[in-house]
Amino acid sequence: MKEGRIFADAQQAAGFITPPLYRMHSVVLEQKYPSFDYAGLVPVNTEGDMWDIGTLIHSGDLAGAMHYLSGKGFDIPNVGMNLQQGTSNFFLGGAGYELSLQEVNRASRMGLPLDSKKADGARKVAEKFIYDKVIRGSTVKNFTGLINNAGVPTANAPTGSWGTATPAQILADVNTVLTDVITNSGETAMPNALLLPTSKFLFMNNTQLTNTGDSLLTFIKENNSYTAITNQPLDIRPSRELATAGASGTARMVAYEKDPGNLEFFLPGLFEFLPEFPTSSMSWRIDGIANVGQLEIYRPKTMSYRDGI
Repeated sequence: MKEGRIFADAQQAAGFITPPLYRMHSVVLEQKYPSFDYAGLVPVNTEGDMWDIGTLIHSGDLAGAMHYLSGKGFDIPNVGMNLQQGTSNFFLGGAGYELSLQEVNRASRMGLPLDSKKADGARKVAEKFIYDKVIRGSTVKNFTGLINNAGVPTANAPTGSWGTATPAQILADVNTVLTDVITNSGETAMPNALLLPTSKFLFMNNTQLTNTGDSLLTFIKENNSYTAITNQPLDIRPSRELATAGASGTARMVAYEKDPGNLEFFLPGLFEFLPEFPTSSMSWRIDGIANVGQLEIYRPKTMSYRDGI
């Protein structure tokens, strides 16, 4: 057995020694995506199934009054109820993937579970699709979302421009959007949720108050109109979608009472995969479907938009 090898040229030698210098990385580096947590933003109604075409929504209001009576009681007024009925439509959506015999075998040699990776990708695409419908609705199906509903009362923040505003002015802006909900709803709704653009949320979190030692975010969570009335902390969350959602592309904040009696997103058919089927002797398709509804805001005055922050 020869103790060494002799190569005709350096190129031939390089071709021999290069592969052993590489090792297989144990982690496949995948593109990262932001969170699509729509269930944390609005109540989600999953009643129904994949094949429902919509849901009937009933609403009603009392009509009548109480008056002073005569002693014989012949003039007692009646109290009635006005009932109305509406519909909310569902739409079938889908996302799938294809596998070929060649790519499955090649991926197997790389130690990559291709099927599960593609399935995870399809689920991620479906989650983003649903998230987008919750946030902005659909121009194709003609409905709006959480941050752009025309029926929600909208105005500029009293001070705005939080980059130069004082902590007291920012607190006043927040209390204004919270008070909007309390006042506009006739004190029937309490704004337990506040959405802020991510940059504004982080600005508040990173701003330390000299007299308390708390961040501005912590202080506002514990010292606001909603908390003063209910003694409950305000749920403040960041949203990247609000950076330019306001009038003229300005930053918008959204206050609302997160309650299914005020708003809910219909998702009767959760995303699921159908059985795989062959498309040729060397390839297969796996399709996923979901029955997706829309965000219904029953009481727009339980919400408020304030822009220019």
